[in-house]
Amino acid sequence: MTAVKNFVVATAGSLLILLSLTVTFKWATIRRLTRVNSLFSEKNIVRNFSAMKDMFFYTTMSARSDTPTDLPPNPSPLPDTFTHRGKSFDVARWKTDRQVASMVVLKDGQISHEEYLLGTNAEDLRISWSMAKSFLSAAFGIAIEEGLLTDLNEQVVDYVPSLKGSAYDGVTILNVLNMASGVNFNEDYLDYHSDINRMGRVLALGHSMDEFAASLKNRAWEPGSLRKYVSIDTHVIGMVLRKITGKPVPEYLTEKLLKPLGFEADPYYLTDGFGTAFVLGGLNLRTRDYARFGLMFAQDGWLNGHQIVPKNWVRTSTENNAPVPAPEVAIKDEGLLGYGFQWWLPPDATQGEFFAIGIYGQFIYVNRPQKAVVAINSADRNFKDGDGRITLENLALFRTIAEMEG
Repeated sequence: MTAVKNFVVATAGSLLILLSLTVTFKWATIRRLTRVNSLFSEKNIVRNFSAMKDMFFYTTMSARSDTPTDLPPNPSPLPDTFTHRGKSFDVARWKTDRQVASMVVLKDGQISHEEYLLGTNAEDLRISWSMAKSFLSAAFGIAIEEGLLTDLNEQVVDYVPSLKGSAYDGVTILNVLNMASGVNFNEDYLDYHSDINRMGRVLALGHSMDEFAASLKNRAWEPGSLRKYVSIDTHVIGMVLRKITGKPVPEYLTEKLLKPLGFEADPYYLTDGFGTAFVLGGLNLRTRDYARFGLMFAQDGWLNGHQIVPKNWVRTSTENNAPVPAPEVAIKDEGLLGYGFQWWLPPDATQGEFFAIGIYGQFIYVNRPQKAVVAINSADRNFKDGDGRITLENLALFRTIAEMEG
């Protein structure tokens, strides 16, 4: 009788523990989804963009340096105004309209301007969104320099067999670097049912990003024929990078790129529930560390006495070498922009002028001839106005800042 009683007690205890774990898991999931559903709300967006680890799975990278790359101050005022398409803009009003949270301007490796707005501060780790794509491209260039890949015209399925039978079957590595896979993917951030938002829910629920990529079956056109920005292409680049390096992307990125950059704080990557990094938009860094990355590219991949990213990759990846935009893109202001290997170019880019961009107003603008870098983190809920018009206005200001005498 005692044995039966002990068994009943033990079983009941196990069931209570299991029930508790189930409730805890479901509550955590519900909490994440609730936060994610209000991720971009006017009330929460600024705070959320500095607290992404509260909503998603993540992994921290040990990339902080005891001696961060020096960015000595050399203050210089911003311009009061700038012009674009014959219209004059007030810079103070621009910062309010664009909901700028942080801004670091480098001229010749020195901080000419730095400010933090909307309750943010220099220690915040701000979400990169798609600026992370340019970091991944840099790591990919390092892997090529190491001889881990020799031909960009090889097919992605040769390295990632799980994509056979998907829309990526027949797509080359060059195609995905150029955003020219032809995969049918709805990137409308304002459409709840779009592919990009379905992917966001995959991430929040802890499902597999790899499986999501493999589930895409349809093409809009032949690979390599047209360029249209689809973020899932970058995830596929990450899948190839994991295969050729034999390492998770955060590990390889930390070792080969982030540590040599001399960061002042450990960044973190958002991940899916299987620990796979959200390489297309999940980096979280201090704004000064975004600027350090831009500085390295402004110096042809050279920083702290080392060639971190091969010079030829820096030059090639930031050239306008992608196919022409798809028709629905070409008719928008966005269609005026050039594209390389996960880097953008202004419509009338001078040699050595390019930028990384993330939704809601994240920028790393590089102007090599002017030795200038502008790193911006924002919470601009109107970033899509004009189908690219806001981006062109921002670029006009960045160029004005770059061309000012330091």
